[in-house]
Amino acid sequence: MSKSLLELKKLVMHFPAGKNQVVRAVDNIDLSVIEGEVLGLVGESGSGKSTIAYTVMGMYNQTDGEIVFDGDVYTSSDKRNKDFHRKAQIVFQDPGSSLNPYQDVRTILSLPLKVHKIVPRNEIDNKILEILETVELPSNFMYKSPNAIGGGEKQLVAIARAICSDPKFIVLDEPTSSLDVSIQAKIINMLMGLKEKNNLTYIFITHDLAVIRNVSNRVAVMYLGKICELSPTEEFYAEPLHPYSQMLLSAIPVVSEEEEKLKPAEVKSVGEVPSPVDIPLGCSFNTRCKYVQPKCLEVDPEMKEVKPGHFVRCHLYSDE
Repeated sequence: MSKSLLELKKLVMHFPAGKNQVVRAVDNIDLSVIEGEVLGLVGESGSGKSTIAYTVMGMYNQTDGEIVFDGDVYTSSDKRNKDFHRKAQIVFQDPGSSLNPYQDVRTILSLPLKVHKIVPRNEIDNKILEILETVELPSNFMYKSPNAIGGGEKQLVAIARAICSDPKFIVLDEPTSSLDVSIQAKIINMLMGLKEKNNLTYIFITHDLAVIRNVSNRVAVMYLGKICELSPTEEFYAEPLHPYSQMLLSAIPVVSEEEEKLKPAEVKSVGEVPSPVDIPLGCSFNTRCKYVQPKCLEVDPEMKEVKPGHFVRCHLYSDE
């Protein structure tokens, strides 16, 4: 039986937005991440993907719900301890803003090695050289600052920092979206190689469904703070169920007739994206869905397992 490394139980993350208003960035989410898998977390900007990441990592204190990581339970009042941060790491979208420009690479990488006592202090430099080799950076990068290297190299340093503590789990928050296409494939291939070598578990956050198709085991689709579909990757791309998923997949650019045939029929949005401060009653997608029914305007659908392992939140698949 597969073991869950991370479980989100009724997770809520709301932010105040003026008088008597809140942004429901993450709204009552249940989600498990299986040890050793790559879970793709996709959706448009503002869907809540990164908020989940930052909440899991303790950068936000959740409004409600539980986060269970490697058997330890974290509620809204619990700080992440040193053991959590040794086992769980994050790679941010913009490496330029996540690396201290006043430190050299040696200083950046030595900190987690010292904090978590990965190696004796007299072996730290050798360990840094080993890690730089792992991410295919030359040894002379030890003494370079982030300002002196390119965007792709900065992201490699960020990945190097993430693996310094020998973690079990890494959140990848759009790790290639700010990079040139020429370096994106290298970064992704390296991340997948590290996963296999170190038996890592990833949440891979992206808005690029073409990328996630090739790297994930399962895909979770977010819309306005909720997961609307969760499926094994192959099945998701072959038969997306939620109208929002169909809309996203039909918009993927393709370069051949063969790829075009594999795409779902084009599904266009028929309305505007609601404000996260003023999410409509019922299904939150009802303002954009061409299949909208009266029930969709009043009742928020429940997540339902339509096929083994394939869940969807949509009244089109309800038993009623």
